[in-house]
Formats: sequence, C-alpha cells, structure tokens
Amino acid sequence: MSSKAMRILLMFCYILLLITSTSCRETSDKKLKTSRDAIEVADSLQASISKDKLILFFGNSLTAGMGLDVEEAFPAVIQHKLDSLGLSYKVINAGLSGETTASGKNRVEWILNQKVDVFVLELGANDGLRGIPPSETKNNLQAIIDVVREKNTDTKIILAGMQMPPNLGEDYTTEFKNIFPELAEKNNIELIPFLLENVAGIPELNQGDGIHPTVKGQKILAENVWVVLKDIL
Repeated sequence: MSSKAMRILLMFCYILLLITSTSCRETSDKKLKTSRDAIEVADSLQASISKDKLILFFGNSLTAGMGLDVEEAFPAVIQHKLDSLGLSYKVINAGLSGETTASGKNRVEWILNQKVDVFVLELGANDGLRGIPPSETKNNLQAIIDVVREKNTDTKIILAGMQMPPNLGEDYTTEFKNIFPELAEKNNIELIPFLLENVAGIPELNQGDGIHPTVKGQKILAENVWVVLKDIL
C-alpha cells in the first residue's frame, strides 16, 4: 500500500472513530475513565521495572484518594516515607473508586503480570455499604489472595481490615468485621486491624461526604499501614 493510501485509510479510521465515540459518549465516558485508570497502573508497573522491589496497593477509593490529588493518598505518603529512609521500593497505587471485592477479583490477575514483592489488599468497604453478604465478600477476598499466591509464592500479602457503621445491624457488622482477622489467620498473612482507625467518624479528618479522608486523614491511614508494613520491609 502506498503512503498516500495509508494516510487516507488512517484518516478514514479516525473520522469513523470520532463519529462512533460522539454518538456513544454517554455510555463510553465511564469505560474511558476505567481504561485510563488501567493504563495509568500499567504504565506505573512498566516504569518501575528498574526498581528493586514493588509494593502494590490494590483497593478502592480509599486507596485511590478520591477527592484528593493522587500524591495526597496514603500510598504516596508511604512512598515519601520509603524515599526518606533510603529504601529502594516503588509504590504502585492500583486503587479504583467504586471497586468491590467482586470487581477486584476480576481485575487482579492482569495487574500481576510483573513480580510484586508486597501486595496490600484494601477491599470490602463498598461491599459493606451495599449490604453484600459477608460470606460473599470473604470468598472474593480469598480468591484474590489465591491469585496473588499463584502468581508468586514469595509475595508478601497485607490485608487491610475494615468495619461498618452500627446502623447496618449488629449481626451484619460483627460478621463483616470478622472477615479480615479470619482470612489473615487462615492464610498466614499480615493484618492491618482497621485501616480507618482514628479517622472514621471524625468530621475534621473526612471530606464532606463523611467517608473519604482529608489530606490529614490520609496521613493517619499511612501510619496505620506503616505499623504493619515496616516489619515486612
């Protein structure tokens, strides 16, 4: 094919893509955002090849730092601490707002195409807020842990514990809270007892929605993580 014909073909493809995306914009915007999130994580993984070790934070909007700049989310705070201590680790923020344990189970495998040294699993809060049966949440978290271990048996796993507000009922909140220590014991992995310790329910440490931490709140989350993470490193 001549170069002129190739340019014409490329121009036609571009116009066709523009027309298609315009007519389907309402349904595609969300997919585009998800794709961009996936690309950013993949780019981060690729860029980290030169680093000695990787710490991957796999979670929801708490990890992603919803409402804040990504550099203000607790994984970035952890990166700054690692750098200040001269530790050769690269932090990857694979948090995705709205993520449930079910959707996390569906995307975890492709994100582990590269060796990860420490895998911090922070999922479950959205399950609880949606009233998903704790047994289902527990099974999904176990499936994610299984995938991580199948990919690399040497990967250290940290599970971030979560709790639900009492208005969901005592039975539900108790069963949900117990998911995390039970999984940690069963799989012999490290546990952050409650990621939102000293942050949850404190208005000045949370944004207007009362759920997502402020910059100051994220720093406390980082400390909660560091208490467990430092011993592994």
